Amino acid sequence: MNSDSDLQIAGDILEVPHLLQAPREHPATVADFVGLARSIAADRSQWEHLVEYDATSRWYHRLRTGPGYEVWLLSWVPGQGSGLHDHGRSSGVLTVLEGALTERTERGTRALGAGAQRVFAPGYVHEVVNDSLDPAISLHVYYPGLTEMPMHAVRCAAEAGTVAEVS
Repeated sequence: MNSDSDLQIAGDILEVPHLLQAPREHPATVADFVGLARSIAADRSQWEHLVEYDATSRWYHRLRTGPGYEVWLLSWVPGQGSGLHDHGRSSGVLTVLEGALTERTERGTRALGAGAQRVFAPGYVHEVVNDSLDPAISLHVYYPGLTEMPMHAVRCAAEAGTVAEVS
């Protein structure tokens, strides 16, 4: 009778190249872009020294580009927001690096604390705001690179939903 304990691998599995996927030079899937954002977030030396805060407008800095994608670093002082917008034909990954942000959509409101990530498709309409009393920093990956950010009319407050904690 065979059982799981009867299975043994002879030799070094890493010596069987046809069983392994070749490492990608650049992200190509949603999971790859989420992973890219997480790896940048985890390595503060890539972004921490670049952050600035601007009391008059959101500060942003293009951190990296690759084939068809861009990575942006943004800072948000209390009260700053993006306005209701979408990202045209670009998909994206938003990662909160420090502080807290609030995302508002027609479906409701979501609190995003440090480490939270949101993945969105082209045409996704939302507003991101720093409703807290402390500054916040976020990382945004767009594929393809961001070429437009159409603004939308503000919806009435009665359409707001419940607050959900995302981590």
